[in-house]
Amino acid sequence: MKISIFGLGYVGCVGLGCLAELGHELIGVDIDVEKVNLINNGKATIVEKEIDGIIEKNRSSNLIRATTNCSEAVEKTDIAIICVGTPNDTNGHLDMSHIYSISKDIGQAIKNKNEFFTIAVRSTVIPGTNCKIAEIIELESGKKNIKDFCVVSNPEFLREGTAVKDFFNPPYTVLASESEKGIEKMQKVYENIDSEIIKVSIGVAELIKFVNNSYHGLKVAFANEIGRICKSLNIDSRVLMELFVKDSSLNISQAYFKPGFAYGGSCLPKDLKALNTISHDNYIKTPILSSIEISNQIHIEYAFELIKNKNKKNIGFYGLSFKDGTDDLRFSPALEVAERLLGKGYGVRIYDKNINISKLMGKNKNFLFEKLPHINEILQDDLDTFISSVEIIVVVNKGENISALNERVLGKKEVVDLVRVTEKFKNYEFYEGICW
Repeated sequence: MKISIFGLGYVGCVGLGCLAELGHELIGVDIDVEKVNLINNGKATIVEKEIDGIIEKNRSSNLIRATTNCSEAVEKTDIAIICVGTPNDTNGHLDMSHIYSISKDIGQAIKNKNEFFTIAVRSTVIPGTNCKIAEIIELESGKKNIKDFCVVSNPEFLREGTAVKDFFNPPYTVLASESEKGIEKMQKVYENIDSEIIKVSIGVAELIKFVNNSYHGLKVAFANEIGRICKSLNIDSRVLMELFVKDSSLNISQAYFKPGFAYGGSCLPKDLKALNTISHDNYIKTPILSSIEISNQIHIEYAFELIKNKNKKNIGFYGLSFKDGTDDLRFSPALEVAERLLGKGYGVRIYDKNINISKLMGKNKNFLFEKLPHINEILQDDLDTFISSVEIIVVVNKGENISALNERVLGKKEVVDLVRVTEKFKNYEFYEGICW
């Protein structure tokens, strides 16, 4: 395919060379004459493993060239890929000026182009950029999005030092657009890369890079906090973290990564508090570890406000234990919310098949009665009675009878969902999820 790359910096230079390696014809576009001359002389614009040889080889075979002329590049290609930088401004926002400037140039350039044109965005951009680019191009060209051109969000996942390897071996290839024709064109661009192509909503495509990199930063900083604690205790942090990452069932896995309600139970709160105390006792500053419980409490407060803002007085909790399949109520976030609602004068009813007052014992029983001393009056064992006695159902656990609950409340009761109990509710006007 014939492709123009806008921006010959890090992402653009790698894309230029690697797409040529896949057999496409490339025109690089940049306002920097020096970068354009480097490419036309068969030299890379960046220092990166393997890219020098790739640029030289594909320039020699005439698969790549560069220009400062946007109109020429658009005229002679079917796809434009935007790869310009989006640095932070003084307030921390991304500087989108280069993105919007290039969008204007492309809009001007496709005025007299008869063929359908696809614009892919590889740059890291703020959510809403895909739509904004389409608006700019429509305004400049007089043409219509989807009918005459389209914008495809296609974030890159390149690491400096391994960018060429990452280009040919990405974790996945993400595509998002209002145009199926544009998606199909970009699928052909990447058809010789052995990677799953995942079609997602535009918002997801625009946000995934921020999530990835923020989490990568979190991992580095988390490991370093553990390292400082270990050093103060004369423990080998490398051995400890090598052991930590060997657990691919929980530690390095998909576990715990589904947005939902806050954590609770007897282990997480206790051990986190203890580790923070160890850190404090050894005069080690660990702001990430210190902030975890704060973040968890903010999420509990968010759930409380979500329920309160429904302006209904009778609240039903479907589930109360801190997770499915247990009667452990210690530090259950749902119990905390129920306690606060009762304290504010709300009527509260609870249905949880795992909780049998006569079978509770020890600290678990003491914790429950300390928080909800009148639990016997608000705990109900009949689902229909429970549903009829409340105005809002707060789904805390999925439980064995969740399908029965779904059938009874769908379209009849307001639902606040803390666990994403079912996709059936997503278009239901009386439904609200805590994180979706």
